[in-house]
Amino acid sequence: MEQFIEFAINHPALVGLFAALVVLLIFFEMRKGGQGVTTQELTQLLNRENGLVLDVRAKKEFGKGHIVNAINLPFAEMKERLSELDQHRERPMVVVDAMGQHAGTVNKQLQDAGFINVKRLKGGLNSWRGENLPLVTV
Repeated sequence: MEQFIEFAINHPALVGLFAALVVLLIFFEMRKGGQGVTTQELTQLLNRENGLVLDVRAKKEFGKGHIVNAINLPFAEMKERLSELDQHRERPMVVVDAMGQHAGTVNKQLQDAGFINVKRLKGGLNSWRGENLPLVTV
């Protein structure tokens, strides 16, 4: 810790630049991903507000297990098939993927297409599985 303080005193420009970059990274990641919800918040959204789960994993992964009543629209086909979601435009929607890597991008696409109430599941389906919540298999 003593060395860090000494480094910070001797190189304030580097430390300031590093701090600025960290703040920018956090800011842009939060903007890109949209609002995240926990598994508990997702459950409440489904039960109380007639929420919709949009699963963007590949069809094969979707078949191995998904959240009840989820709609599968693979990430690779999102742009071509986005119009299929028009009938659900007014419903609150939560985007789910395996670990959260594509949900932010899909959220941005949906918001650009005019969907207002779109969120993402923090940690993706792995967080759902981690809490031993029910999955449906096809």
